[in-house]
Amino acid sequence: MRIVIAGQTYHPAANGQAVFTVHLAEGLAQAGHDVVALVPSDQGRAYRRSLNGVTVCAVSSISFGSHYPEVYLSAFPSAEVSGLLTEFQPDLIHIQDHYPICRVSVRLGRKRHIPLIGTNHFLPENVIHYLPVPRGSWPFLTHLLWSMMLGVYNRLNMATTPTETAARVLREQRIRVPVYPVSCGVDLARFHPDPSVNRDELRRRYGLDPQRTIFLFVGRVDQEKRLDVLLRAMKQLDREDVQLAIAGKGRHFEAFQTQARQLGLAGKVIFTGYVPAEDLPALLNSVDIFAMPSEAELQSIATLEAMASSLPILAANARALPELVEDGVNGYLFRPGDSEDAARRMAQLMAERDRFPAMGQASAGRAGQHGLGTTVSRYEELYHVLMRTVQPVTRRQWFTAEG
Repeated sequence: MRIVIAGQTYHPAANGQAVFTVHLAEGLAQAGHDVVALVPSDQGRAYRRSLNGVTVCAVSSISFGSHYPEVYLSAFPSAEVSGLLTEFQPDLIHIQDHYPICRVSVRLGRKRHIPLIGTNHFLPENVIHYLPVPRGSWPFLTHLLWSMMLGVYNRLNMATTPTETAARVLREQRIRVPVYPVSCGVDLARFHPDPSVNRDELRRRYGLDPQRTIFLFVGRVDQEKRLDVLLRAMKQLDREDVQLAIAGKGRHFEAFQTQARQLGLAGKVIFTGYVPAEDLPALLNSVDIFAMPSEAELQSIATLEAMASSLPILAANARALPELVEDGVNGYLFRPGDSEDAARRMAQLMAERDRFPAMGQASAGRAGQHGLGTTVSRYEELYHVLMRTVQPVTRRQWFTAEG
């Protein structure tokens, strides 16, 4: 198949959507498909390159500036997207969001009768914190944001989401196309238990105490991740034998550092900054428990990677996280936003250190059902179903349609 995967973010970005898009594109390429990733340029100017079997077509874009250095927007991509579709003649288009490149891809794809599928990674709560509007307007704004998203996704032939929870969210918003849950997947070749890792050396490299029990968060250090809950929980736990490591970068990094200082958590909370991809599997093998306090996860690839590394999980009982964590089996869930309950669960885990191996084994068993190979195969199946129901037009018809 000739597949265009369009989206707002791609390598080298490290957010969940980018990680999934790269994994899917490269997995499809390895399976023998011709894959083009259509994304905003991270250099401003348009360019094209081959990366791990995928043709990356970067569309001219503008930067959001120093406050959002990782965000680029292709405001008027119609001509470039049209040229790419005419040149590549895809059998289908798979979008990852509802922003300009994907919006244009859907419009042109419908005009040319190209099968259209979209994966939803969007929740308004992951966006609304960054908009300069009063909290009282959030309900109206949430409705507006969903309307903008559905305005694109209701023009598809089918949609996918990472989990049953995420599919239910879309159905509650009255999406009009079929929705199928397909896991984002986890790279089991990279993330797995590794007894060869020198735990003490890795801990020292990132400023972590070799003698303490380490809770680790990995991800964007942004407001909606609710790291404030973990910081307050650490204050309430008030134990010298526990350390919280926060690995990642984001717009709220300094604010969380300030909160940690104000809570008197010096030495108890370590902000490692961004962890290079090559170090992450070893770091996960060097800590004791993974923590995910976010209330807006449609799956959480970071949590899946920790589970694949055989870690017990502490997570908020919110959105899709309960699909990954079963209380008392591979970790514990705490009430969303409740630092006191989070501290109680942290203390419970500390009291059950002898169960860490069994919890870790249960995590790994669950993660094993989410291998990337399974995800790629499932998308191939859906693509074949889609192509049987929507017949692409020929090159001659395309040029006729384009006038």
